[in-house]
Amino acid sequence: MNAPWKSGLPGNRDPFSAYICDDNALDVLRPVVIELGWQPEKCNKGGLRNAVQSLSVSASPAILVVDLSESGDPLNDINALAEVCEPGTVVIAIGQVNDVRLYRDLLSSGIHDYLLKPLSPQQVHDALNQALAVFMSPKAGDADSAKRHISTAVVGTRGGVGASTIATSLAWLFSEAHKAPTALLDLDVHFGTGALALDLEPGRGLTDAIENPSRIDPLFIERAMVRAGDNLSILSAEAPINQPLMTDGSAFVQLEDEFRQAFEMTVIDLPRNMLINFPQLLADVNLVVLTCELTLASARDTIRILSWLKSNASHAHPMIVANKVQPSLAEISKADFEASIERKVDFVVPYDIKAASNAAKLGQVFVDANRSSKATAAIRQIAERVMGVSSDDGAGVAGEKKSLLGNFDLKSMLAKKPKVDLTEAE
Repeated sequence: MNAPWKSGLPGNRDPFSAYICDDNALDVLRPVVIELGWQPEKCNKGGLRNAVQSLSVSASPAILVVDLSESGDPLNDINALAEVCEPGTVVIAIGQVNDVRLYRDLLSSGIHDYLLKPLSPQQVHDALNQALAVFMSPKAGDADSAKRHISTAVVGTRGGVGASTIATSLAWLFSEAHKAPTALLDLDVHFGTGALALDLEPGRGLTDAIENPSRIDPLFIERAMVRAGDNLSILSAEAPINQPLMTDGSAFVQLEDEFRQAFEMTVIDLPRNMLINFPQLLADVNLVVLTCELTLASARDTIRILSWLKSNASHAHPMIVANKVQPSLAEISKADFEASIERKVDFVVPYDIKAASNAAKLGQVFVDANRSSKATAAIRQIAERVMGVSSDDGAGVAGEKKSLLGNFDLKSMLAKKPKVDLTEAE
């Protein structure tokens, strides 16, 4: 895989699966899996050998957790696992042997990480998030790395939560801070503000595409999109409000196809009604940035949309962003909100009306007009998560090391310390 959650995965391939020996570890793992939007049923009883037996007759997942506790020869068993795993699998091993030499041998063989029992929820959460980051970065040495593509849909749970501000800011950051060729697709055809935020005229590109999907090709993309910078182009519209949206959604899917060939990043400002009317829009989306506010109505709709995503776009990784947050004035607390939606909020963007007004006056996107704002800092963290760049490692992702298990497509663990206190064996 060259990009996070790339749709090139076989249709029957799951994002996650685990094979665990004991109930205590399963009890720790399942809540974290649910929080990340995956199915707890994918946490299977049985260790590494059960994983080998199961994966020999079924497609391997993108992320695989295996328990080595019952393995007499972990390294040899890992080789057996490699024989049945499809390319692109990221493997996290867990066990109860506290030996730094085993840890190093496992990493050298291609395992992404090794966690020591007893497991803690935070330990598991961090390990799975780092595994996700493997798919959110280009692989060093990959001949096709220049063709990687990350598609992000930004969806607001309610009107006015600031999803468009997040979408335009992310697109600007991808193009300016990360120098990635980026397409911004504003699918609020009648009332979109993407071009307005960039101080541009929207043009007729999107309406022409809707009216004549057969015209969509690389030349059409080049001519129809409005340039907003060296690396950023936008496709949006201000269709007459007395003109209903007459489309089956095929134009939008074709546009996404062309974007994958022409750009490294796509950001889709996706109104929730479009999400429901055209579910095929998420067929090739890697991440969904679900933008919400700390209110009862937003909590309700966050639950509903997360459920919809699980049923209709399980391949797309959801990221919860609480926007315009004022802790002292919030309708419900962050803790109560998280308890309601049964998962953590990934990012909190503080409310800053002065910064929003400043951006509007300057005709610039929020993060460009307010570079020192706390809200901008939070949005930058979101962009870094999407790009797979750790906020603690400004140099980006280290080069991928050679693995003895060629079937495992893993991120290098160079310069990273083990999460467990492993000591040298006597």
